[in-house]
Amino acid sequence: MGKRRAARESALQILFELEFNDADLDSLVARYWKNRRGAGPIKEYADWLVRGIVSRKKELDELIQGSSKHWRISRMPFVDRNILRIAVFELLEEKPLAPAVVINEAIEIAKRYSSGQAADFVNGVLDAVRKKIGPLESRQESLKGKPHERTKQNSKKRVARTGGRNEKE
Repeated sequence: MGKRRAARESALQILFELEFNDADLDSLVARYWKNRRGAGPIKEYADWLVRGIVSRKKELDELIQGSSKHWRISRMPFVDRNILRIAVFELLEEKPLAPAVVINEAIEIAKRYSSGQAADFVNGVLDAVRKKIGPLESRQESLKGKPHERTKQNSKKRVARTGGRNEKE
């Protein structure tokens, strides 16, 4: 399992506990990590997700609610709505990540932690959210030109490495 998947699953567990516990966020997060091996990037990404979701919960819930037909957010299963919150937060904040990657990760987590129908539900809601927040081009405005620059740099490295010969020769 990748580090980001592990971080998402940790964030899901913390958010799930928050559904039932009005404890201070800092103490709840500290208690969660106390006996877990989540140091480094997993812990950092999970904490970033949780804190971002908690701070923007109303906005995220409105996007989810507006994209889910016939389901109020308060009626969604706790696990499903928190999977959706994580994915919607990533769609909004992790601009370099392709929306398809975010949605696929959410579907896989739903398959593991929720009911059999949850994956289809999560997929449908997230696809609707993706359409509402805009096309990929506008999401990646800050990255404009950079993929092209990386391609140029990779070409220069390949030429230097092969002495100008075609690598297949």
